[in-house]
Amino acid sequence: MTVEKNEKLIILAVALGTILNPLNTTMITVALPAIQKDFQLSSTDISWLIASYFIISAIFTPLIGKLSDIYGRKLILITGLVLVVVSSILAPLSPNMPVLLAMRGIQAIGTSALFPAGVGIIRNTIQHNQNRVIGTLAVFATTSAAFGPTIGGMLIQFGGWPVIFYVNLPILAVAIGLTVIFIPKDKKDTATSYKLDGIGILLFSLFITTWMVFLLGLEQGVQFITLVIALILTVIFYMYEKRQDQPFINVNFFRKNLNVALIFGQYILSTVLFFAVLLSFPTFIQSVLEASSQTAGIVMLSLSIFAMIMTPIATRWIERKGYRMPLFISVLLGLVGVILLFTVKDHSVLVWIGVVLAVMGISNGIQNIGLQNLLYTFISVSESGIASGLLMTSRFIGNILASSIYGVAFATGMNENNMSIMAIVLVLVAVVMIPGMLYVTKHEKKSSKRMNQA
Repeated sequence: MTVEKNEKLIILAVALGTILNPLNTTMITVALPAIQKDFQLSSTDISWLIASYFIISAIFTPLIGKLSDIYGRKLILITGLVLVVVSSILAPLSPNMPVLLAMRGIQAIGTSALFPAGVGIIRNTIQHNQNRVIGTLAVFATTSAAFGPTIGGMLIQFGGWPVIFYVNLPILAVAIGLTVIFIPKDKKDTATSYKLDGIGILLFSLFITTWMVFLLGLEQGVQFITLVIALILTVIFYMYEKRQDQPFINVNFFRKNLNVALIFGQYILSTVLFFAVLLSFPTFIQSVLEASSQTAGIVMLSLSIFAMIMTPIATRWIERKGYRMPLFISVLLGLVGVILLFTVKDHSVLVWIGVVLAVMGISNGIQNIGLQNLLYTFISVSESGIASGLLMTSRFIGNILASSIYGVAFATGMNENNMSIMAIVLVLVAVVMIPGMLYVTKHEKKSSKRMNQA
């Protein structure tokens, strides 16, 4: 009975932890020019600062999901929160790039613990509408990512780039307090045996990192040896994981659920479009248009507000018309948005930048909620946990790809010509999404009906 009374506070504790990973991945985007200047970094160095966070998150999110099953969700959640406290205090004191990378790495490990442990807590303690709560947390996380540049831009005015780490502390204080007081103690599950897939973890880490090295090296040309190694590691990882009883990444889940795999693919591509724009525009506004970080943050509001506004609108639209038309229109809007990137020049007015960002925000707002809800029509309740974890991994992969595109496109500097180079790549991504979206929504009514009957 006590747990039922405290359900809202438990959800709040989990939600506060959930927003920290996406918030910290995007707040730093406005700080990149200042960090680049202070440490005298290249665009490739900056890309590694961003991408390393996602690589670590992609590795540790499913890993910590397993650890939370073994050692208890509350313990893992508190441990993650404490790691973020440590990194948020020490990162601003970094004397050089390697130390800052290390602190960001600790932060990534800490924030990676919060979503899988939080989902486990929701599934164990919340009695009503579990899937809706979990889906809302995922949307909440993505929405908070969109607000990251605005929050970062406002804060940097008062204390430079280190402030973006200190902003975590009040959120952490509340989250830790609510977790300690209201989340029930972990109950040991002695009946279930758990096994960590050490080789799978190693192979996943190697192939993700190798692909990142290859992608960031494209500015000097195609590195065929690195490409071959990346392909071999990917195949070995797949072949090994499909034979495991308790795999690190459940590749058999994709094999048995083709539509689900394609939805994850669409989600990755959608994330590429959204994050590439989110990553590049704060720096473009500051470095090329010579606006302040505060102004950059305000302009970036156009992206986040329209993405947020479209979430409830798209939900109602989908309820009335189904998934096909809303998601198809969203990819067309995404294509329009990336085509508009060609109009972004070194003399563009900020209002026009806001219009371009608004189009991208509307597109992403529909896709984010639409794809997540579509995903849950194809899976059973018992598979919702693994689906939620894989959805987060898909987002990290999309972020890694977007970081690679950013690093290659702007390797010679932030300017309108390189913005056009990025736009060409993103147009190709948007074009690929059109037939993909038509395919994943082809059987929506049949799957929805099946899930309703189940």
